[in-house]
Order: sequence, then structure tokens, then C-alpha cells
Amino acid sequence: MRLPSVTLDRFVRNNQSLQYDCTELSQLLSDIVLAAKIVNREVNKAGLVDIFGQAGSTNTSGEQQYKLDLLANASFEHTLRAGGQVCALLSEEEESFITLNESGNYVIAIDPIDGSSNIDFGISIGTIFSIYKRVTPVGTPISSSDIFQKGSKQLAAGYVLYGSSNVLVYTSGHGVNGFTFEPGLGEYLLSHPDIRTPNRGLVYSINEGLSNLFPVPVRTFLDDCKTEHYAARYTGSLVADFHRNLLKGGIYLYPGTVTSTHGKLRLVFECNALAFIAEQAGGLAVNDTMRILDIEPQTLHQRTSLYVGSSGMVEKLVSYLGNKPGV
Repeated sequence: MRLPSVTLDRFVRNNQSLQYDCTELSQLLSDIVLAAKIVNREVNKAGLVDIFGQAGSTNTSGEQQYKLDLLANASFEHTLRAGGQVCALLSEEEESFITLNESGNYVIAIDPIDGSSNIDFGISIGTIFSIYKRVTPVGTPISSSDIFQKGSKQLAAGYVLYGSSNVLVYTSGHGVNGFTFEPGLGEYLLSHPDIRTPNRGLVYSINEGLSNLFPVPVRTFLDDCKTEHYAARYTGSLVADFHRNLLKGGIYLYPGTVTSTHGKLRLVFECNALAFIAEQAGGLAVNDTMRILDIEPQTLHQRTSLYVGSSGMVEKLVSYLGNKPGV
């Protein structure tokens, strides 16, 4: 069987006329790829080395940190610091931003490991990242205008899936492409060119164990999904569920609840990147009131509800919400 021959680096360079800054974007992606390879190597050792379980600490949101969270966070911070192009790193594992290089041109927001609790059980996990152009002049201190940018300002975004295969999916605003890691070559090779998500799917992904706490419109939508015999698929790993729905069609839902009205997912670290990817692949991403990419962040760890996936399915949910949130 013949392997794909287009590497991630070659792909970026071959499409340089479509990129914001090919050379810098290529280098940034190379730095992210290096850190992802380190994380993937450690994930593949799970059960053989001690990366299982909790680390005994909590993040800024009061959630338990896992050993892999800390390892991945350190890997991305060290790699991006060495690359020199990133002025500020925003990480879900850190209370505030980290200044890496005031002469850098870019801000990166990252969830180093999404679904880290699943590694103990061999379930796919992932990394989510967003790349922004800094707003303030190079060489000056980082300001709130650099940190609190709307998702529509992203230059590029992507995720890395660590599972049965290691896949990197990214967009720079001109479509979505996926690359699978070939360990023998040590390269990500183009495996999913020009990803387009189906307008409709037969899958809905949600934690139905909380359904009695969901808003009525969401519960009504779920009843319709069951009436139409849609398949419920939910792993508790956002990247894995999103990736499946992106390729096959479907909708991922994480609504607010009676006890957590704004939902659980972070706008800056998770929702913006996935919304950008979804829209570039022909899908939609909204919360209860508006398009995800139009939300102005107020705090670094701001939470929001998220409904993302095939446009026809998201539009149907929006019709139940009754407020037409920008779609």
C-alpha cells in the first residue's frame, strides 16, 4: 500500500499564497507538532510508565489535574518558548497568560490535553490550539487586547487526536485538512484533504446523564433525535467526539444546566478553535444566543454552552432555541 507523500510542512509551503505568513505559520506548526510528538510518545507508554492518575493538584477552575495535563502543558510551553515566535501562551492549565517572548508576533491559546482522565482507560484524548496575531507593537508588554480576542480573529486553529492513530487537523481559514502521523518516518502526512462535514448526520453527542438539568429546548431536540433513530455517541473526550462528527456528520452538544448555566467548556481554549474548524468545513457552531466566533471574551477561563457540527442539525437545534443566534 502506498503512503501519502505530502508532509504537513510541504503542504503549508505549497499553499503559501493562501496563508497569512507561510514561513512563520510553518514554523509555529512545526513547534506545535514537536510538542505533540512528545505527548504522543508518552501517551503510547501509558501503563508502562507512571502517567496515569491525578497529579494531586487543581487547575484555576478547581478541577483535578492529571499527570498527563502537567506533562503536556510543560511540553508545549518549552517548545513554543524555544521557537521564539510566540509572545504569550494561554493555557487551560494556567491561571493567567505566560509571557514567552515580548518580541514574538503571535498569541497561542491551548488546551494541552483534553479528556486527560480518559487515558487511564485507553480512550482517545487530544490537544486543541488557536493561533492569533498579537495586537500590540512587538517588543511592548502583553496587554488585554492581545489576550481577549474574538474567535473570528484566529489566524489558524487545530487539534491533535491521540488514539488508534495520531491525527492532526488544522485550518488557516482556507478549508480544513487532516494529517496522520507515520511513526516510521516521524512525519505527519496528508491523509484527509479538504475535509467537508456532511450537512446532516445520524449522530448526536451529549452527556445524557445530565438531561434532567438541560434547558427544555435541548431536551426537545434530543427527543426528536431519538424519534428519528439517531445514534448516541459520547466518549467524554471532546476531540474524539468532534473528530468523528466532523468526518461522518453529527452534532456535539454541551449545554448549560440548572447548576451551571454557562456550560462547562472554555471559550478561549476549546470552543473557538473547534468552531473555526467546523465553519471552515461547512458546519456551524453556536451557543444559546449567538455564533461562537462572535463572542467577545471577558475572562481567560470564560465558559459557554456549545452546539457544533453539521449545519442542518445545528440549524434545527437553533429553531428550538428560538433566538436565531447568528446562523
